[in-house]
Amino acid sequence: MTDVVVIGAGSNELAAAHQVLRAGRSVVVVQERKADGYGEGWLPRQVAMHGVVVDQPDPWLRAVLPDGGTLELSREMRRSMAAIRRLSLRDADKWPQFCERMATLSRLLARLYLSPPPTLVDLRFAVKVRRLGRTGMEDFMRVLAMPIAELLDEWFENDPLKGALGALAVSDLQQGPRSAGTAFRLLHIHVGNPPGVFRMPRSNYAELARSGLDIRDGLVKRINVRAGQATGITLESGEEISARVIMSGADPKRTLVDLIEPGWLDPDLVRALRHVRRRGVAAHVDLELERAPEWKTLTIAPSLDYVERAYDESKYQRISARPSLDVVAEGTQARVRFQFAPYGVQGDIAGTAAKLLEPHLPPIRRVSVKTPAQLEHAYGWPEGQPHQAELSLDQALWMRPLPELARYRTPIRGVWLCGAAMHPGAGVAGASGYNCAREMLPTL
Repeated sequence: MTDVVVIGAGSNELAAAHQVLRAGRSVVVVQERKADGYGEGWLPRQVAMHGVVVDQPDPWLRAVLPDGGTLELSREMRRSMAAIRRLSLRDADKWPQFCERMATLSRLLARLYLSPPPTLVDLRFAVKVRRLGRTGMEDFMRVLAMPIAELLDEWFENDPLKGALGALAVSDLQQGPRSAGTAFRLLHIHVGNPPGVFRMPRSNYAELARSGLDIRDGLVKRINVRAGQATGITLESGEEISARVIMSGADPKRTLVDLIEPGWLDPDLVRALRHVRRRGVAAHVDLELERAPEWKTLTIAPSLDYVERAYDESKYQRISARPSLDVVAEGTQARVRFQFAPYGVQGDIAGTAAKLLEPHLPPIRRVSVKTPAQLEHAYGWPEGQPHQAELSLDQALWMRPLPELARYRTPIRGVWLCGAAMHPGAGVAGASGYNCAREMLPTL
């Protein structure tokens, strides 16, 4: 018997497994599917390992302008101001103040993200918010609930800047920039970045963290429960692994409804799990180019209206004819986030993406697409949603994914949740697993 079985081998699951090892306990990691190599998200020092490489492109944003030029935002504030000044003197002057305000608020989120989620009556949470001062407290509570479009309209006048930031704020969300709570997502993306950078870094953490762990391949058929206590897992192959604790990186519905025999959970919790929003709305388009472009990122989202109209089509289960596109290039390979492409809807995603990108790229040799349905099959993301549960404000912090499960513990003794559906969610590499393990270990 092992002390802990971890289901999944992504960043969160591997971070959880390493915490268990450091505590002197035995752990087996069951890898159900290959992990997505994307590796996005801030990597906290509490999770990082020796030898990790973090890729932080500079310029971090290269937004296509309607006249054919580009707006390039750099990690160096003065260079970004100079680029914005070509579009608007007023916006260039406001950029440093906006960046510092957002950085102040995102630093509070960073402190909240490396511990279990607070509750509304948590005094530690109140103390952290009060440290912002009265103006900062009011700003934090106001910004969290705002549509990103309203926040950007307050600060800036030029459409390309607002469109690019607005598109980033709704990435992987079934929401448009005029939806309430989307300003929270821009703060979430900003966590761990220096002021003025609103793109998640990429790292090789998930690859590096595999070392030193007992990792076995297999699809989990069942979590075994006896008298309300987990006793291990059974694989599709028939192999059984006995364990005192199961830490599941699978999404909560699959873990608690599909992998555990009916009868152990309250019907109200089962009903709530079935209604957690997890809509996948972004396709991944992989491009092979004839030569490497001279840049690493490219964004097509020329205005907030453009992004909102792309979202409008998805509301009626249509693939956006003019989607927002975000490209990250590595040599002659490029990954494109195509938004919006609702789960289960068919359309010419490859042709639409290629037509929009051809004027801005070296010649395209090959295009391949993973729709949300194909992402679900390849990586186990429910409905193609990489966050497992949409990271919207009403499914964040102490409500992620449900208030009853927000602290990683489930009603089944010995079953814990450590995946991206848990606080703080995808975008903070390994933090959900790290937090879960720290909550679980004292009970082991």
